[in-house]
Amino acid sequence: MAKLNEDGFLEYEDDYTKLYFYRKALVLYDMTFFFKDHYLQRGDRTQDQMEQAARSGKQNIVEGMVDGMTSKEMFLKLLNTSRGSLRELREDYEDYLRVHGLQIWDKQHPRYTRMVQYCYHHHELEDYRRYFERLSEEEFCNLALTLCHQSDRGIVKYMAKVEKEFLESGGIREQMSQARRGKRGF
Repeated sequence: MAKLNEDGFLEYEDDYTKLYFYRKALVLYDMTFFFKDHYLQRGDRTQDQMEQAARSGKQNIVEGMVDGMTSKEMFLKLLNTSRGSLRELREDYEDYLRVHGLQIWDKQHPRYTRMVQYCYHHHELEDYRRYFERLSEEEFCNLALTLCHQSDRGIVKYMAKVEKEFLESGGIREQMSQARRGKRGF
């Protein structure tokens, strides 16, 4: 996100590394690397697909934050691309569970609520890395699914915030024109 400072120049407003949905996407990237190396057969095309989806989910947030300095439209497009990539990753984890006869946890599962709460309150890679080797395939995939869902919801909320800001203050061209008129005293 960008705004004009008092002199009319762009000022960077947000640090994407502090956004909880970015931090969850970072966790998903590392989790997916671990998963593909430990649970998928070498040469399985799914390895590359999952890696690319996880990478795109994370990297499009980064690119969107930078491009968002001058274009809210591009920012929203890149955040939506991130959502699409994370949904693709979610689908791969769901496929893995289904194909291997493992359960996708829902609200009736005895560990579901505790896992959702843990993910809700923990955003750092260190909070998860220690569990990578200890979790079963089913636990690992359901943890990844929860992070995918929470990242998606976070991105949607952030997109709504950007939309509201756009409606209230306009785009960069409007802000630049206002700043220029203000500088000239019009």
